[in-house]
Amino acid sequence: MANLVTVSMSFELLDSIFEGARQLYPKETILMLRGKKSKDTIRITDLIIPPLATYGYGFASYPFHLLPMDFSLVGTVHSHPSGNKTFSDVDINHFFGRIMMIVGYPYASQQDVVAYNCQGEKLSLQITEE
Repeated sequence: MANLVTVSMSFELLDSIFEGARQLYPKETILMLRGKKSKDTIRITDLIIPPLATYGYGFASYPFHLLPMDFSLVGTVHSHPSGNKTFSDVDINHFFGRIMMIVGYPYASQQDVVAYNCQGEKLSLQITEE
């Protein structure tokens, strides 16, 4: 069993993720997450648009080999326009970094986002005002 961490991010970043997902709906979107791990918390600080990302109906992807050498990337976030926030086999098989977040339609509140580790275990998510 992996060490479970808490994922922390500002409401402003979460709202930016939601806005991007709403703009591409009903297609999926994908973003890279930049942040820092400190003890048992991963703090998300920035969102990065992956180079040459493809957004489609039922998928979103990017070429891994074009990612910059950036050790501050801690994972990804992508949308599920169906509203289902459960990861798929494809999601787990293409896991990048320490965490994967999934946002589900209607992209409106903290109940519309889930964070997972690479074993598919749900992580605690803390949304802050800062």
